[in-house]
Formats: sequence, C-alpha cells, structure tokens
Amino acid sequence: MIEPNESLQFTDLGFEAELSLKRILPRVLSVWSEEEVHDLDVQRFVRRLEQHWPTLFRHLFELYGRRYDFFYHLEEIARTAALSWKSRSAPLKKLDEQRIHEPDWFQSERVVGGALYVDLFSENLGKLREHIGYFKELGLTYLHLMPLFAVRPGDNDGGYAISNYRSIDPRLGTIDDLCLLADDLREAGISLVLDFVFNHTSDDHIWAKQAQSGNKEYQQFYYIFPDRTIPDQYERTLREIFPTVRRGNFTWQDGMEQWVWTTFNSFQWDLNYQNPSVFRSMLEEMLFIANTGVDILRLDAVAFIWKQMGTSCENLPQAHTIIRAYNELARIAAPGLVFKSEAIVHPDDVVKYIGADQCQISYNPTLMALLWESLATRETKLLFKSLTHRHQLPQRTSWVNYLRCHDDIGWTFDDQDAAEIGINGYDHRQFLNEFYTGQFANSFARGVPFQHNPQTGDMRISGTLASLAGLEQALLTGDRDLIELAIRRITLLQGIILSVGGIPLLYLGEEWGLLNDYDFVKDPAKAGDTRWVHRPRMKWEYLQELDDHHNGNGGSIRTRLFTTVKRMIAIRKDSAALSGQKMELISLRNPHVLAYVRMNDSARMVILANFSEEPQEISGNQIRTAGFGHFFQDVLDGSELNTSEGISLSPYQVRWLNRV
Repeated sequence: MIEPNESLQFTDLGFEAELSLKRILPRVLSVWSEEEVHDLDVQRFVRRLEQHWPTLFRHLFELYGRRYDFFYHLEEIARTAALSWKSRSAPLKKLDEQRIHEPDWFQSERVVGGALYVDLFSENLGKLREHIGYFKELGLTYLHLMPLFAVRPGDNDGGYAISNYRSIDPRLGTIDDLCLLADDLREAGISLVLDFVFNHTSDDHIWAKQAQSGNKEYQQFYYIFPDRTIPDQYERTLREIFPTVRRGNFTWQDGMEQWVWTTFNSFQWDLNYQNPSVFRSMLEEMLFIANTGVDILRLDAVAFIWKQMGTSCENLPQAHTIIRAYNELARIAAPGLVFKSEAIVHPDDVVKYIGADQCQISYNPTLMALLWESLATRETKLLFKSLTHRHQLPQRTSWVNYLRCHDDIGWTFDDQDAAEIGINGYDHRQFLNEFYTGQFANSFARGVPFQHNPQTGDMRISGTLASLAGLEQALLTGDRDLIELAIRRITLLQGIILSVGGIPLLYLGEEWGLLNDYDFVKDPAKAGDTRWVHRPRMKWEYLQELDDHHNGNGGSIRTRLFTTVKRMIAIRKDSAALSGQKMELISLRNPHVLAYVRMNDSARMVILANFSEEPQEISGNQIRTAGFGHFFQDVLDGSELNTSEGISLSPYQVRWLNRV
C-alpha cells in the first residue's frame, strides 16, 4: 500500500523526467499547430528540450516537487519556453546557432565593455543609436544599459524598482526603440547587456497592485505578514542593506495593513520564489527581454532570492538552483544568451554563482576593492594574496573587471586573507573609508560616504574614478604635479583591468575623467542617495577637444585620458595573450609592484604595475624567467627592454611587455 507522499520519494529522477516529457511534449508542441512553421526550428527546439530536460526537471523537482500543482507548472514552463522560441527573430536564432558552437565567445580579447545610463548619456534610446559610432571609435564591443524599464515615480533606486518588465520608461523610448537599437548594435559588432531585476518588483507593479487589492493569488507572489511575529523571527538573522534609509527588512503597507518583505527599499517588494508561479512568471519576463535582442542578462541581487528562517537569507542553495533552472531554460529557448552575476558578497560566495551551468560571467567586486586598497596603501600585498587563489574560474566563464560602476565601493576583501599578511580587517576598512572620503592625512581621494552605519562602523564609498584617483583634488589646487599623478593613477588602474584576465568594463565618462557631480542633491528623488554623485551627465562638447592640436604634454587632460584608454583598448584587442582568464602572478621582492603573466596558447605577455608615486625597479632576471625571453617591448610606449638590466617603472606606470 502506498503511504501519503511516498510517490514523491523518487529514486530514479531520470526516468521520471523522461516520463514527464513524454506526457507533456504533445501539448508543448501544440503551440505550433495553427500556423506554418519551419520544421528545422521545431526540430532544434525539441533537440535542445530533450537535451536539457533531465537537468531542468531535477532542479524544478528540487524546488517544487512536493507541490500539489507541480505537474501543471512543469508543463506551463515548457510551453513558455516553446512560445518564446517560436517568437524569437530569425537573426537571433542565427546568432544562437553560432554561439552554441562557440560558447566561450565572450572570452575573446576583443570583448571590451562600457556601461551607461541612457538618459544621462544620450537622453533616450533613439539618440543612443546615433552614438554607436562613438562606441566603435572607443573600441567597445559590449554595451550595458542601466535599467531602462518602466519604474515607479520618484525614488526608484536608480531604475531597480521596476513597474513593468515589458515597457520602457517613456522618457527613454519604447520597446520598439530598444529592438531597433539592439539590431543596430548587433550589426556594429556590439553585444547588448541589460539588467534582469528578479529579486523584487516595485510596489506599483501589477502583481503588487493585485496583492494590495486583496487578491490572495498575488499576495502569494510576495512575503506578506499580518503582524510582526514572523518578521521579527526573520530579523534575528538578517543584515540591513541600507541602514540609513530605514531600519529592518520589512515595511508596513497601509492599504493592506500588513507587513511586506523589502530587503532594499520600502518600495521594492521581494518576490516569493517558493511559489512556482513566481518562477514561471519571471521566466516569461526574462525570455521576453531576451527576445528584444539582448546578448547578456545581468542577474541583479542574486544572493537574496531565497528566504529561509534562521539563516541570513543570502547565498542559500536554492538561490543557485533557481539560477541553474533559468540557465537551462535559456539554453532551450534563447541559447545565445549569457548570464552575468551581480553578487556583492564575500569573495567565497561570489565564485559560487559562476559556472557554465549558472552565470557564465560575473562582476569581480573583490578585484575592484583591492585595486583601490593598493592605491591607498601603495602596497600590493593584499591584492597579491587575494589573486593567488581568487582569480581562476571554471572553464567557459569569465570575470567582468571594473573600477567603478553605478553602485558604491564596498570593501569586500576576505578578513582571513588580510590576517595572514598581518592586517586587521575591521581597522583596515576604517582606514580605507577615511582615505577615500578625504579625511585621512594627505589623501588624494574625494569620495563621499554611502550608507554609513555609526553603530557598526560599516560604510561604502561613492565617487567617480577620476575623483577617487585624485584628479578632483588636483584640479582644485591647480598643482600640475598632482594633476600628473592623478592621470597616472587612472591610467594604471585602466591598464590592469584591460589586461588582468576577463572582460574589462568602463563606466562611460571614465574615458574623459568626469568628476563627482554634486548637483544631484538638487533633485529630491536623488538627494538621499549619494551614489548619484558618480553618475554624471555625459558632456558631448568634450568630443570637440579631440580635434585640438596636442601640446608637449599631450593636449588637454580630457583628451589625454581619452586617447590613452582608446589606445590601450586597441592594443588589447590585438593581443592574443589577453584572451581568456589564464593569469600567473610573479612574486617580487618589491611590495609596491604587482606583476603577472597573461597567456593564451603560445602567446605570453608580462604586466608590471607600480602602485607608488615613487620610481621602482625590479629584477630583469625575474622577467626573463616569467616571460621566457631576454628582450621585451613595452607595447604601451614602444620602449625595448633588456632583462640583463633592471626593469624600471616610473611613478604609477603600467607596462605590457611582449617578448621580441
């Protein structure tokens, strides 16, 4: 006799997956029954569905197998994938086939990224199309548009409080404008990157509105509680993300007279992924976005998407299962699509989201933080320590290396790494906060505090690359020597992210050295969020300076910065050694210099980076043994070096050395 729930104790999930697909496949294929369709399209879909179904079934069963309605959702998820593939355009399907056979396309040395806010860069999507020539001139082949979907009025967390995933913010354009832009970018050889904000919706999303109206089906889309009993139990193990905005992780909703889980802001309602209807509904939104012509989806706030009492509700195993399931569905319905992880958490947790079966690429927040740490201390020991065991990734994956983004800088290094080289993590973070807000003696940085919590000492830093690297301070003093050092710091940092292994990403405006924009406080919707200080509006009049005649110092500061980074991008794209991720550190006796070798097949390049304002010299013999040669050329300045002599680096100099 079968006991209750015994039928759920499957011992052969492979057989159950096969049986389930056999049962639902006719109904899935019925989506093509009433119209003519190319047989090859159907065959390709079925082949991929059969290939990925066993793994997808296992993930979905792990998440929802004990639900009474599991089989219903299973069938609807498969139908959603079929409908999405059916409506996918011919050019995208052609690109899918190319990328199925070249799954590591994003590891090429020719992939160089840029990120921007559409309204701050070019007002709207239509005008952005007119600037594709600018991206090509700079050398970009990857373009990340910050959130551009419809958002709630007023404060919307910089676009991350989405009201409608199928509608563009009317100030920016329409879905048709987005599709036209995607087509033009594809023709120009530029991959389009958009955000998939799937941890939460805005409080004015249709699902949230239905919940507020009393619709119980949609109230189950969120975490809603009648009193503080359960929220208080959760709060015992949760951290506060924006402590200066509000305390706790739950918001009282007057209309419902209930508490709603809101990890980030009171107007961002966390979705309940324990409900398979949420998984399926967000799948529909994800595939809709994919079919607009997106190449890469940035998965926002991946660490927070599963909740469990008694835990931090961050980085739980089910979060990885959800991403893996979405990844399998992308392989079926949009196989050219790549996921990018945004996990600003402990370094050990960041890497857990990276894999061919999860997020193929990921932001590298630890590298960003430690580059700034090395710039402040003039020493590379913590950066070196971290890179020794935190840089390598699984095959067919890649870091996205960046210096600044739309977000703040959090000091996400590992305390154990720091302790092993004699650094107290807590004290060091306090020093870095003081240094980058300009409060430390002789600091060159002009950052602004973000989310300072006096009770814990936690703080993050806002500021543009140029202001943090000293250009703002130097320009205010008018000191030519300080200006020169600031320019050199900027070039040093860019020289590393363009060479260290992975996809380099510029936050557009960096190529001109744009400074902090303190006028953000004039906008009530932005005044409470200091991150707007490093989101300045693009100044297109700077392009006119490119036509100026260069003087002996290389022209204007902006022209010099632009032409330098443009040239480094061009050199990178012509350097086979910079493809992929493979990197080996060179251990030097000099604490101020970071040295590593990049390699790909037979190509090798040695990179040296001086983090000090003083000249440094290293052993030529070490370069000989690392680069396998006696004579090298610095491809950045054209100079030739002989390893029988010491190798010199001027203040903040970065060298890219090829064997000759």
